[in-house]
Amino acid sequence: MSGADTEKEPAAYRRVVLKNASPYHYMKVRLVLEDESTKLSAVELKQFIVTGLNSLYGEAGAALTFDLLKYDEDTLTSLLRVYSRGLVKLWSSLTLLGFYQKRACAFRVLQVSPFLLALTGNSRELHLD
Repeated sequence: MSGADTEKEPAAYRRVVLKNASPYHYMKVRLVLEDESTKLSAVELKQFIVTGLNSLYGEAGAALTFDLLKYDEDTLTSLLRVYSRGLVKLWSSLTLLGFYQKRACAFRVLQVSPFLLALTGNSRELHLD
């Protein structure tokens, strides 16, 4: 064999990056209220979030589609689903909500993921025996 026969063409590599392959993002959030005796129903919580979107982004923001998939009234923890393109608007409006019924409050974003399964567990709360 000659040297020309042993030379091969260089391998061609193609990099493929999928940006936001998931149409939705899921957020696990908890509402912290100054008055811990205050309880909200799922409907009241969703209306409170819509009010926050409206105050920050106007009527167009209030029309942002999101779903309240799960809500625990005892811990005020909820699981929200939003289209990926609306994640920043929803997150920012949650961050700026500071009062509920003239009492201080804050949303704590616990977890965010494009995959619902990722929110089923939290490595920070993992206990190994």
